[in-house]
Amino acid sequence: MGKLYVVPTPVGNLEDMTFRAIRILKEADLILAEDTRTSGILLKHFEIKNAMQSHHKFNEHQTVENVVKRMKAGETVALISDAGTPGISDPGFLIVRECIRNGVEVQCLPGATAFVPALVSSGLPDERFCFEGFLPQKKGRVTRLTQLQNEMRTMIFYESPYRLLKTLTQFMEYFGAERQVSVCREISKVHEESVRGTLTEVVEHFTKTEPRGEIVIVLAGKDEKEN
Repeated sequence: MGKLYVVPTPVGNLEDMTFRAIRILKEADLILAEDTRTSGILLKHFEIKNAMQSHHKFNEHQTVENVVKRMKAGETVALISDAGTPGISDPGFLIVRECIRNGVEVQCLPGATAFVPALVSSGLPDERFCFEGFLPQKKGRVTRLTQLQNEMRTMIFYESPYRLLKTLTQFMEYFGAERQVSVCREISKVHEESVRGTLTEVVEHFTKTEPRGEIVIVLAGKDEKEN
């Protein structure tokens, strides 16, 4: 019986790649990559020349059965996404679930995940938090925001720079203009930046300064004193 390794890759700086991740990728019989072009750059940098196959949200239902068969036949497979830990707002859950159903061992290596540094550096309470990932774009968005209005834990969201102002403005409506927030962008890259303050202050900042790059929003939970 083979094995599935879930391998985190850097969200920015290539120096964040672990020695173990490099070794596993070099030893794997097959590397499943969200985007083979993006991952090809990473693999070339670390001189990894193993077989690679595309595995993303549009084809994972078609490919997972064959990949599981290969592992049951003894092959080792490594799963990577474009950046960070697979399965966290990225493809990964489906193949992990199918491996477990088929008795194939799954190991997830510790490593880069964008929301952890964003949370820790936000200055907001981090002993308890909830990860929301990307909010629904249309259907279900208002329902989800309404459900979160009484959430007392720190909340974490992923967002596109093109939708950031819309999302922050909606947060003002649902959570109050004075709610504390930290917007962290380009984590681990040259232009990494965290903008902290009230929702009003952060909206004002990004109204004047166009947001760019990958973005994590860390929003304070509801205070016990709030009505």
